[in-house]
Amino acid sequence: MVKHPQISVIIPIYNEEQNIPVLFKRLETVVSGITDQYEFIFINDGSKDQSLFLIRELCKNNDKLKYISLSRNFGHQIAVCSGLDMCLGNTAVIIDADLQDPPELIGDLYAKMKSGYEVVYAKRKSRQGESFAKKYTAKAFYRILKKITNINIPVDTGDFRIIDRKIIDLLKQMPEQQKYLRGQISWLGFNQSYVEYDRDQRYAGKTGYTYGKMIRFALDGITSFSDFPLKFATMAGFFVSGISFFLMLYALYSRFISKNYQPGWTSLMLTILFIGGIQLIGIGIIGEYIGRISNNVKKRPLYIISETNINQIIQAK
Repeated sequence: MVKHPQISVIIPIYNEEQNIPVLFKRLETVVSGITDQYEFIFINDGSKDQSLFLIRELCKNNDKLKYISLSRNFGHQIAVCSGLDMCLGNTAVIIDADLQDPPELIGDLYAKMKSGYEVVYAKRKSRQGESFAKKYTAKAFYRILKKITNINIPVDTGDFRIIDRKIIDLLKQMPEQQKYLRGQISWLGFNQSYVEYDRDQRYAGKTGYTYGKMIRFALDGITSFSDFPLKFATMAGFFVSGISFFLMLYALYSRFISKNYQPGWTSLMLTILFIGGIQLIGIGIIGEYIGRISNNVKKRPLYIISETNINQIIQAK
């Protein structure tokens, strides 16, 4: 019979060879001080450096350490989901490998959960080592998302949090392809609280979150939890129709009453380009939603595992 650990720590890895040794030592010190019944699950999300090699070395001769290597880079959120699918803990901690989120905070998160919460997330008071543009865009995104959704997604938080087993099991029943875990967890409800902290700068290496990935992540969050963009397209259509109606009245007035008009194509082209731009925006928004529907209808696997030691550990027990 498989013994369930008290805490599972889910660690997505993408090109983090410089951080893994330090991360492991700090995690082991903190979590072993809470309980001796724990597991670490490292998820190699298509790393191109020596991350997988280092993870394999750590996991040798230690049945508390497990790893999953995905067949390619599926993205941060899906990597976390693969770890949640395979973990056995009564609770799970999600933490990135860049050490911006301090492992030492896990003790506070765990203590807060034990006071009667199913979810305790880490809320940032400050963010070190990040550009003004990144801080500002992230702050703006969280607040816009909060306003346009009908659920209470906490602002200034990432995926660093501890969740109860019931949350893990419910997340497994949410199979959508475009994952936005912090939104899904908020949507589930239950008793949720937070612990504030100051976020450190990255310990070593370069972030894998480019601005392009951040934009795609923002689109996933918005389209998964809000239909506001569709409503915006509708409102923009009515707005442009209203302007066009008044332009028509003005054109008729100029032609038949004031007789003050100059035939030409400038005003016509401006009108066509304006209306055409609004139409393209509307079509693009609708296309984003249809594309996500298409991806989910295909029912392809969320991820593919190329290598893992989890089955061997379970069989050995």
